[in-house]
Amino acid sequence: MALHWSIYTFSELSNHQLYDILKLRTDVFVVEQECPYPELDNKDQDSLHFCGFNAKKELVAYTRIISPGVSYKETSIGRVLIKKSERKFKYGKILMQLSIDIAKRKYPKHNIKIGAQTYLSEFYTNLGFKQTSEPYLEDDIPHIEMIYNVKQDN
Repeated sequence: MALHWSIYTFSELSNHQLYDILKLRTDVFVVEQECPYPELDNKDQDSLHFCGFNAKKELVAYTRIISPGVSYKETSIGRVLIKKSERKFKYGKILMQLSIDIAKRKYPKHNIKIGAQTYLSEFYTNLGFKQTSEPYLEDDIPHIEMIYNVKQDN
């Protein structure tokens, strides 16, 4: 089952699209992972919102690509998620590959830095990210910082 992919700036999002994004992020990170955290962090306004929609036009995959200088000096990809009912289709790899491609096109002179949940380190390593920090707790979940060097593809 293929997804339809779209990318939006914050100002291009409709009220309904923004609601669907915030609901899915809350469903995954707050409810499913049982992690109350500050979901509204003032970074959405400086991000590209990359969305994957299924055949029913439901939002099922999402990342936000954050401008350099907002979270880190590098570009960042965050809030990476696949709706629980859709994970069996293994959309995560293509979601991240496309997000990396978007980040490289939009910010070609900036590496990509992520704060990855530690249990996903192998997934991100296989996409070309390298661990750059010791594990740390963020909202009581173990994380590591990782960097994707955009020059590695040239």
